[in-house]
Formats: sequence, C-alpha cells, structure tokens
Amino acid sequence: MSEHTDVGAYAMGLLEEPDRQAFEDHLAGCSTCAVEIAQLSPMAGLLRGIDPVQAPAEEPPGATVTDLLSRRAAAQRHRTRWQAALGAAAGIALIAGGVGIGVATASSGGSAGSTVTVTGQLHSATDALTGVAGTVGLVSKPWGTQVTMDLSKVRGPLECELVAVSTTGERRVVMGWLVPAAGYGLPDHPAHLIIEGGTSIPMASLASLAVDTVNGRPLLTLLTIRV
Repeated sequence: MSEHTDVGAYAMGLLEEPDRQAFEDHLAGCSTCAVEIAQLSPMAGLLRGIDPVQAPAEEPPGATVTDLLSRRAAAQRHRTRWQAALGAAAGIALIAGGVGIGVATASSGGSAGSTVTVTGQLHSATDALTGVAGTVGLVSKPWGTQVTMDLSKVRGPLECELVAVSTTGERRVVMGWLVPAAGYGLPDHPAHLIIEGGTSIPMASLASLAVDTVNGRPLLTLLTIRV
C-alpha cells in the first residue's frame, strides 16, 4: 500500500506498528498527507466506537430456507444502519468539526491545478512579530460564512487553527491543519497553503478572524472589526 493511501487507516489508528512508523516517517516530509490528517481527525473521532459489519455466522445444521433468508435480511439491515452511521458521522465532522480542505500550491492566489481559490470579500495581513502572511476570502451563505484562506511565511512543525469570533463574543474554530517542518511560503518551500472551511457565524456578525496555534499562541490576525 502506498504511503499516501494510508492516511485514513492512520487517522483511525488501524495501522500495525511497522506500517504506522513508516507512515509517520513519510508524514514528516509530506504536506499533502499532513493536511489530509488534519481533515480526517474530527471524523476519525466520531467513527471510533461504531461497530463494523460482522460476517454472518455459518448456518447451523438443519437450518431452513426461511431461517437463512431471515438471517441474511437481518445482516443486510445491520450493514445499511452501519453505512448510514458512517455517512452521518462524516457529514457531522465536515459541518461541525471545523474541517479545512486544502492544497499546497506555489501560487499565492490559487494557480492552475489548485482546487481551492480564495474568493469573496478579501482581507489580507502580515504579522510584524511572526512574519506570517495571509489572505482570507469571505462569502455569505445561508448556513453562515464560507471561508477560504491563503497562508504563507509560516514555519513548522505546528498545529494551527483559524478562529472566528462573532460580534456577541461567540468563538468558533473555522478549520484546523498541520504545518510540516518545511513550512509554507518560505524560500526552501515556496508553496502556499490554500485551505477552505466555514463557520456558522453569519458574515455580517464576524468581529475577528485569527490564525492561532492549538496552544493559543497567535500567529496572524486577518480581520478585526470594532464593535
């Protein structure tokens, strides 16, 4: 199995020790897999504890055709419920878990090949202390605010969050991601991180957007509105 295809199994804790170690060695130098791990972590937490579909037991001697059909129908209902649980958990993780969907691209504006483009109402900033630079695009949606972000000049390894605060003081994590050791938008690794997420806070009610590390250290404030 290719290291890139091990992302889901690693997030779910399903890899054997040699495969886990090999994947972590690969992860240290692969920004694509690092972003995917950040995306899958909330979903993995929701899926843990969901029982897999069990293989039907062998039919006992003397089982009738009716018994066989009943057992198979029950197994199919079990399988259907399990698949529905997986789908629901995936949807919850994407909507409520602050999952970012992103790619690394050498362009600061989403070059050809990038599946995410920073669009909408744009806000840009560079932090004088950390040197981190970014542009965020905001689009009003019926469910809240779609957020896209271009991040550069950030050094890893770090685990980061984009945090939104409403005009009433509500705090929401818009998305989270891992910054590999090579970083983003640096001389030795010029690719920017282009990432997409969303928040339930309406666009008109956004007071601030900031990039923080998970331990609360601020890296960059992209939007501040006095209220």
